[in-house]
Amino acid sequence: LARRTPGAVRRVHESCGQVIVTVEPAHARAALEWLFSDPDQQFDYLADLTCVEYRDPERPLEVVYQLRSMGRGTDLRLKIPLDPDGELEVRSVTDLWMGADWLEREAWDMFGVRFRGHPDLRRILMWETYDEGHPLRKSFPLRGHRSRSEQTRAALDANPEAHYSLEELSIAEAYRELPEEMRSRLASRAAGEEPAP
Repeated sequence: LARRTPGAVRRVHESCGQVIVTVEPAHARAALEWLFSDPDQQFDYLADLTCVEYRDPERPLEVVYQLRSMGRGTDLRLKIPLDPDGELEVRSVTDLWMGADWLEREAWDMFGVRFRGHPDLRRILMWETYDEGHPLRKSFPLRGHRSRSEQTRAALDANPEAHYSLEELSIAEAYRELPEEMRSRLASRAAGEEPAP
């Protein structure tokens, strides 16, 4: 790869018997295409795609591709470093590995990395109207930007039918219609308290 594309490879090292290659973002797509299509490489299986953001603000956010050549029985990890404060964008690889579809959506949803050319880049784990950001970023507060009740209210105000089944919604409505004494007993049980006789 380094001979084929001068300047593409930033670092190569081995960890736990696996080769890890870090490539420059500008050359990442060409490197991935070559690993997929070159007859001597044949990395025909994308086992995983994720991101890693370190606590150290000096370190880059990395988009990580875990590749496998099924025919050769070889694994390779390829990393693309991105500036966590800059534009988080790489080209999609859904045209190379169909399995990248949901993996890229998850990386977008959790880390905010955009995959240019993805056929349907939208949230996959959080609801579509979730507007607090990307929960696995180090800058994301542990409990979110809003309280749990504010988050629930915002989701329900947006379009509850899109996020909850009618059965779940009717249970919530039925709970509100219970007598106050019964609701307080249920609430104390949920909190682990012994209800008064």
